[in-house]
Amino acid sequence: MDHMGKVYLVGAGCGTADLITLRGLRLLQSCDVVIYDDLIDKALLREVPSHAQVIYMGKRQGDKHSASQEDICAKLIQYAQEGKAVVRLKGGDPFVFGRGGEELMALEGAGVPCQVVPGITSALAIPAMAGIPATHRGLSRSVHIVTAHTADTGDGLPEYLDDLARLPGTLVFLMGLSRLEQIAQRLMNAGKPEGTPAAVLSGGNSPHPAAVRGTLADIGEKAREANVQPPAVIVVGEVAGLNLSSPMAAPLEGVTVGLSGSEPMTKKLSAALEPLGARTFIAQQSVIQELPLPIKLDSLCDGNPRWLVFTSANGVKEFFRRLKGERVDLRRLWPCRFAVIGAATGKALFAQGFRADLCPETYTTAALAQALLDTVPPQEDIVLLRSRLGSEELFQTLSAARTVRDIHLYDAVPAPLTEAEEWLERADYLVFTSAGGVKMFLEQQGSVPPRAKCVCIGEVTAAALARNWDGTPILAQSTSVEGIAVAILSHHTG
Repeated sequence: MDHMGKVYLVGAGCGTADLITLRGLRLLQSCDVVIYDDLIDKALLREVPSHAQVIYMGKRQGDKHSASQEDICAKLIQYAQEGKAVVRLKGGDPFVFGRGGEELMALEGAGVPCQVVPGITSALAIPAMAGIPATHRGLSRSVHIVTAHTADTGDGLPEYLDDLARLPGTLVFLMGLSRLEQIAQRLMNAGKPEGTPAAVLSGGNSPHPAAVRGTLADIGEKAREANVQPPAVIVVGEVAGLNLSSPMAAPLEGVTVGLSGSEPMTKKLSAALEPLGARTFIAQQSVIQELPLPIKLDSLCDGNPRWLVFTSANGVKEFFRRLKGERVDLRRLWPCRFAVIGAATGKALFAQGFRADLCPETYTTAALAQALLDTVPPQEDIVLLRSRLGSEELFQTLSAARTVRDIHLYDAVPAPLTEAEEWLERADYLVFTSAGGVKMFLEQQGSVPPRAKCVCIGEVTAAALARNWDGTPILAQSTSVEGIAVAILSHHTG
């Protein structure tokens, strides 16, 4: 064997994607294969390189479709033996009831180099996010983390549970929601006062967040009334009576937003919405696919004046990438003038060393077409450099009065989804950033979930949605990421 790969057991933390360690994130961004578990924030999969394989191998209690531990270990060994850098992405911490030890032993037994990157365990993170510290001066000097799934006892609870009941400090039970009342009764039978504070918490990446507080005597009934769903963490001890949650609530706290568009666009949207408290997921994502060109771009540098028109930042990037591939000296573009549809496209152009000569005050296709007709002399060519999915309106309006070439640099095709299915039905808002994105979303999902309110970046996108949806979309006041964020914020806060 010429080259052996490596396996990294990475704890993804418990909660949003930014709770992963910096080291774990860097490994994720440079790996060849990701084998991920349940209960991670699927937003982490956006960080995986485009060339990497992304493989789901969850293992859930009672799930007949979940992968066996043997199968998981075999896959890790297989990919490492193929010379690949493998990230085994696990919720929480790999060594806290995550069976990371078994995987590490299997890897070492097969001679595979491996490392553990710790993560924040749910045993500490979920209570902390609910305002319950595991230890607290004067209340708890110790914490015991206990599994409520023990295979070799009659009731599935640890045989030493009675001993734990007599210890001071905090008890944290994982995987115990189905045995909550048994746990409480066992603890009380062993001498734990029935008035001992207890809490049942479901948070992090749980689809049904909940925080129920009570005592050993009533926590089972309260959790049942609140219909708490697994996974959940049970906390018993004086600290369970605390609620130290931060009083600072973000304006979009608890709001779930589905994003659509290219990867750069969805990343910008996430960066704008998540600091406001929103939970984002990818509802539809497109990837850029290069198209064959009808001309050599070098022919646009023939010394004749012409207008080069860009309707997206992707078009700018693809155009200059192609010029570089043709080894064109950019100084040969000196007779050309540049038009862009909006500020974001203008910023992408400026990053290439060129300032836009024309940008309409209103960032729409119609406004761009009118601005070009008002500005460009009749004898000068107009060249549209854009996506194959670009609006026909721009070409049709311009070609009625000018000489126009419409060059499709790239196509946008749907990327495989890793997040949408489990989040779509819970989405409060769905964001659409192009007419093509609307089309791709509907082709993948069939329809807009009834709960979701749709947000469109502009009128062309809204018109595309209206052809297949009878609701009224929320329209961004400016065709930009910031405009979308403001539209959602204004609608949500009233």
